[in-house]
Amino acid sequence: MVLLVGIVLIPYPGPGWLVVFAGLAILATEFAWARRTLSYAKARYDAWTAWLGRQHWAIKLLIVAATGLIVLATLWLLGALALVGGWFGLEWTWLHSPIW
Repeated sequence: MVLLVGIVLIPYPGPGWLVVFAGLAILATEFAWARRTLSYAKARYDAWTAWLGRQHWAIKLLIVAATGLIVLATLWLLGALALVGGWFGLEWTWLHSPIW
């Protein structure tokens, strides 16, 4: 369950990858596949952060913007934008989720 929650949290600001690694570490105490996956995930994460560190500030800004769009889209789909808009008397139709 910890691993699944971590995977969901990855695109959001916060400890997404930490939770993924914690979930894999828990599973790695019992399963060899989890140990291999944990080692692979750590290597890929280190490679990603090293690559990102070498990039121009515009690329870094683009990645931050993409992450922000993912967060906003999720909040919109879950109806959080309409909820908060309702607190301020904003009943704009585009704030309402197509799911709810």
